[in-house]
Amino acid sequence: MAIQEDQSPRKRVLVCGSTGYVGGRLVPRLLDRGYEVICLVRSPQKLEVHAWHDHPSLTVVRGELDPDDQASIDRLGKAAVGTDAAYYLIHSMISAGEDYASRDRKLAKAFADAMQQADCKRIIYLGGLGEWGPDLSRHLQSRREVAEILQMGTVPVTVFRAAMIIGSGSASFEILRYLVDRLPIMITPKWVRIETQPIAIRDVLRYLVETLDVPETVGRIIDIGGTDVLSYRDMMQMAAKAEGLSRRIILPVPVLTPKLSSGWISLVTPVSADIARPLAEGLRNRTVCKNDLATRLMPGPLFSVQQAIDAAFGKMQNREVETRWSTAGEMPGDPEWSGGTVFDDRRECVIDASPKDVFAAVCKIGGKYGYWGADWLWWLRGVMDQVIGGPGLRRGRRHPEVLSYGEAVDFWRVSGFVRDRQLTLRAEMRLPGDAELDFTIEAIDGDASKARLIQTARFRPLGLLGIAYWYAVLPMHFFVFPTMLRGIRRDALKIA
Repeated sequence: MAIQEDQSPRKRVLVCGSTGYVGGRLVPRLLDRGYEVICLVRSPQKLEVHAWHDHPSLTVVRGELDPDDQASIDRLGKAAVGTDAAYYLIHSMISAGEDYASRDRKLAKAFADAMQQADCKRIIYLGGLGEWGPDLSRHLQSRREVAEILQMGTVPVTVFRAAMIIGSGSASFEILRYLVDRLPIMITPKWVRIETQPIAIRDVLRYLVETLDVPETVGRIIDIGGTDVLSYRDMMQMAAKAEGLSRRIILPVPVLTPKLSSGWISLVTPVSADIARPLAEGLRNRTVCKNDLATRLMPGPLFSVQQAIDAAFGKMQNREVETRWSTAGEMPGDPEWSGGTVFDDRRECVIDASPKDVFAAVCKIGGKYGYWGADWLWWLRGVMDQVIGGPGLRRGRRHPEVLSYGEAVDFWRVSGFVRDRQLTLRAEMRLPGDAELDFTIEAIDGDASKARLIQTARFRPLGLLGIAYWYAVLPMHFFVFPTMLRGIRRDALKIA
């Protein structure tokens, strides 16, 4: 007897937030399960780093959700027409600063309206654990508000609520591992003893995918967590164990406020104070699952906290970090270098290596590799930037050799990326002006074994302070930039 193939149409799903930490991992798993996936992306180039960016079942729509622009809401609604589900994974904490809660409310309302307009069948939202009350942190309160706004619409919503998500590249995990790695003795806020129920990123992704095939999850609030209920203090010791370190000495004191804690976190870890503060505030709330709907409706094995931490470290050691917190967020508009006063420092050299090999050498820039010399000057510049609230050098990079558009590299952001031809880094350090560092690679007269590397630093000053800044750092250029050019040449010749 012949077996008939399933002729039912494949489910179509929309993912908003596909360039973020969770969204960038969710999309390939949906594709692997046979779903048609639509990604609304402000900067499609950000997806090109992923192997799945040209998958035949993937449709990438350029656009953004702007609550103040009806045309953008209409475009989103048009992209969502005929979808069986829409994942809402947008969070403006990284890009909107102190005003993130207000912006998140507007975004959620605009998204709900667009999905109603598109007649989408359901919305799936990943929020945070934490119960309403006077002590609920602003961050967790914002997550709850977003869920309620989405639920006020006519489209059924599945709300997943999670505490800390443990995975390589997540902001929470970066804070944990850097604190443990750099501080054998820690003076911490007293709320490091408060209970929480972390969950591994792999388990979050499993729930987000499986919910599509479980109709009982529609219109429900589902708490998700791992197998353990423990304190942040316990997690620190587990992270130390995973790294092969001795037990950390942790001294909780009542005088450390979230503001002071976030300032300290920003000095020790790659995460800025603007992001660290809401995360730190959330730790003062008990975040433990209140229902067992997840395990009843979508049963399956769950990682323990130690297993999740071990897996995260394993991914980092094997250079298999899929997504990283620092890549999310809006790309700033490119400065108009043709307007106003623009200073530049242009240097070039000819290298007996192919453009491909020269580009590979350039792409090592930053992170633990450094800047090919004068590292103490770069370190000093990073410390100065960090002191005044900039990212400094602490963010590092996702992979030691591979770069992509939109990726963070220390206090830079990749704003231009043409493989084997050009890499442009735009400065995100605190400056009285706009700055970028550009590397352009040209083949010489069709000779595949020789290339010209053009290295250009550009700076557009803002006012007299900007002009003063340029001339103040100019003497260092005569040492830093030639050293960099020689180092790139040396590395390219080694690769060749």
